[in-house]
Amino acid sequence: MKRALLVVVAATLAACTLEPRYERPAAPVAAEFREAQALGAPAQGTGLVAADIGWHEFFPQPELQRLIERALENNRDLRVAALNVDEAQARYRIRRADQFPPLDAVASGSAQRIPAVLSQTGESYVARQYQIGVGTAFELDLFGRVRSLKNAALEAYLAQDETRAAVQIALVAEVASAWLALVADEDLLRLTRETLDSQQSSLDLVQMRVSAGVAREIDLHQAEIAVRTAEVNIARYARQIEQDRNALELLVGEPLPQDLGSAGRDLDAEVFAGELPAGLPADMLERRPDIRAAEHQLRAANADIGAARAAFFPSITLTGVAGRAHSDLGDLFDDGQRAWSFMPQIRVPIFAGGANRASLDVAEVRKRIEVAQYEHAIQTAFREVSDGLVAQSTFDDQLRAQAALADSAERAYRLADLRYRGGVDNYLTTLIAQRDTYTAQLALVSARLARADNLVQLYKALGGGWKAD
Repeated sequence: MKRALLVVVAATLAACTLEPRYERPAAPVAAEFREAQALGAPAQGTGLVAADIGWHEFFPQPELQRLIERALENNRDLRVAALNVDEAQARYRIRRADQFPPLDAVASGSAQRIPAVLSQTGESYVARQYQIGVGTAFELDLFGRVRSLKNAALEAYLAQDETRAAVQIALVAEVASAWLALVADEDLLRLTRETLDSQQSSLDLVQMRVSAGVAREIDLHQAEIAVRTAEVNIARYARQIEQDRNALELLVGEPLPQDLGSAGRDLDAEVFAGELPAGLPADMLERRPDIRAAEHQLRAANADIGAARAAFFPSITLTGVAGRAHSDLGDLFDDGQRAWSFMPQIRVPIFAGGANRASLDVAEVRKRIEVAQYEHAIQTAFREVSDGLVAQSTFDDQLRAQAALADSAERAYRLADLRYRGGVDNYLTTLIAQRDTYTAQLALVSARLARADNLVQLYKALGGGWKAD
C-alpha cells in the first residue's frame, strides 16, 4: 500500500508544471482567399493543397530538376540550417538528461595538518582521508522547472527543424527563379541578335539607296543608331546571362556545366502546367513551415514562463555518495571500509532583489512578442498568397494582349518595310515600326517570365516545394 502511494505521489510530482495552458492564437486574417476561385481552387473539405504537388512534378524539365537536386545536396545555407537543427537537438538532449539522476565515479584524497593547539591530544598531527565510490546530485522537479526547460528546448528544436524545411522550400524556389531568369535572358539575347540581323540588312539597304541618291543621309544615320543600339543590348544581355549563371552556381553550390541552358526554351513549359490548387488559410497554417516554426517558438516561450514561475517555490536537491573510505590509501579496499553519505538540501527563496520577478516578466513579455511574431507570420503568408492569386488571375489576359500586340507590331513593321522599299514612305516610319516590334517582343518575354516566376512564388507561398515526389 505504501509503495503504491509513493508511485502515485511520484507520478503526480512528475506531471506537475506551472506552464500556462497553451492556446493557439486566432489567425488575424480572413477565413478564405477571395481570389482563390481564379485558379480553380477546390471547394472546402477536399484537402488538396499546393504541397500535395511535389517539386519534381511542379518543375518537369530534367535539367532544372538536376539543378534543384544538386542545390539540395550542396547549398551552404541549407547545410547551415541542417546543422542548426542538429545543435538544437543536442541542446534538447541536454535538457532532457536533467530529468534523470546523474551517476559519477568519485575519487578524492585529502591531507590536513592539525596544530597542537587544536589537537585533542595536545600534539600536532597530519590527518589523511581517501575515498572512492559513486555519487549523484539531483534536483527533485516538484514544480516542473526542469520539465519546463526541457519542453522549451524541445519546441526550440522543432522550430529549427521547421526553419530548415522553410529554407529548403525557399532554395527550391530560388533555384527555379534563377533558372527562369537565365532562360528568359537567353531568349532576349536571341531576339536581340535577330533584330540586329534585320537592322543590319536595313542599314545595308539604306546605304545603297543613299549611294544611288534616292535616300537621305539622315536615314543612314538613323539606321546606324538602330544597329548600335542592338549591339549595346546584345552586350547587356550577354552580361546578364553570365550573372544568371553565377547566381545559379551560388545556389547550387558547385560549378555548372558549360553547356547549361540553351536559347529558345518555352518559359511556360518550365513550370507546372495545370491549375495550382490554392486551398484555404487553415491548410496554409498546417503546411507552411515558417508558420509552424513561429508557433513552436511561441510554445517555447510559454514553457519558459513555467520555469520562471517555479523559481518562486522551494527546490530540493539530493546529494549522495557511496563507496569506500580510509585514512590509509593502501587499506582503502580492505573489508569493512564501506562508507556513504546522504545530504538532502531544501532551498526556499526569500530575497533575490527582484530577480525572480524580473525573470518572470521577461518570460511573459517574450511570449507576447512570440504571439505578435506568429500573427505577423500568418499575415505575411496570407498577403503573399493573395498577391500571387491576384497576379496569376490576370497574367493570362496580359499575355494574350501582349502576344496580340507583338503580332500587330510585326505586321506593321513588315508593311512599313515594304512601303519604304517601294519608295512610298520614308525610313523613319520603318524605323519606328521596327523599334515597336522589338519592344513588344521583349515585353512578351518579360511577361512570360513574370507569370512563370509568380507561379513559383505562389507555389512557395502555399507551402509547396518540400515534398520530394
